[in-house]
Amino acid sequence: MNKIPAAILGATGIVGQRFIQLLQAHPWFEISVLCGSPRSVGMTYREACNWVLEGDPPDAILDQIIQPITPDLPARLVFSALPARIALEAEPKLAEAGYVVSSNASAYRQDPDVPMIIPEVNGEHIKMVEWQAERRGWKGLMVTSPNCTTTCAVMPLKPLDQAFSVSSVFATSIQAVSGAGYPGLSFLDMADNLVPYIPGEEEKLESESLLLMGHLSGKERIPGKFKVSAQANRGPIQHGHTVCLSVKFEEKPSPEAAVEVLRNYRGPEMAWDLPSAPQRSIIVRDEPDRPQPRRDRDAQNGMVATVGRVRPCPIFDLRLVSVIHNAIRGAAGGSILNAELLVAGGYLS
Repeated sequence: MNKIPAAILGATGIVGQRFIQLLQAHPWFEISVLCGSPRSVGMTYREACNWVLEGDPPDAILDQIIQPITPDLPARLVFSALPARIALEAEPKLAEAGYVVSSNASAYRQDPDVPMIIPEVNGEHIKMVEWQAERRGWKGLMVTSPNCTTTCAVMPLKPLDQAFSVSSVFATSIQAVSGAGYPGLSFLDMADNLVPYIPGEEEKLESESLLLMGHLSGKERIPGKFKVSAQANRGPIQHGHTVCLSVKFEEKPSPEAAVEVLRNYRGPEMAWDLPSAPQRSIIVRDEPDRPQPRRDRDAQNGMVATVGRVRPCPIFDLRLVSVIHNAIRGAAGGSILNAELLVAGGYLS
């Protein structure tokens, strides 16, 4: 197939840099334009970007000129790494103009006709773009990916819900500093410390989990009926979010039964053969001290949830720990996987 030209919005930020890194050798997509803030427009990427990822930026993009976000970009597909306040205005204008927008921003995740997708969890929600077009009259479309911490929690919760019916969840996160962007939090805030508050994170985890684990009925997305109580913490970790889950079920599983379900889970068939999809979306570790962000965040190219410490809970039924790479699976990689799902579903060509 001819590669689909893709724009990256917010190309100089941490998530934008991940998009560039992950798209360099992509079999379906190629970077056609980089967009940034008014401060960087007109500069080369070399001049505008402070590259903070491992290694160096690809030579192929260093001399590209940063463009403003306008509805005449030389692209068919748009990956958005914009802050929510900017995405709120920019993303629908692009979708209206005919672009396919795969967004990592939170601006439209809650809208009833904008699918929020993890392909292995709720890939079938991609059908929402059909009634999105009817309701909004857009020439293009928009899909979103969830908050990175929500992704960390929901990837193991989904198979457990299918097997045993989740009724209540208590989730405590320890989130990497890269999730705050660059320059992020100061050394004095994070060294020898843990901050027990991240604005909006607990609310996102509680509401987005229900949407992701809900179902479609006609032209409506019905949220899940279980309850989620979340506590979000920022820890002195560069990359990799950790979520500790205590879960109550309608049908109480043994730890062994839960582990078997997690190990065997593949999710909807439509997500199996996508280029960025891991062989299995969940890895289960048996060691008593795993998963750990530094040791497990890069598994399967950073695209899996690594789960461990599956054991009984004295208050609910089961406890477990989940780790993902927040900037790959929880951000740029997740949005790329959503765009691949659109291609596979015939919504993008």
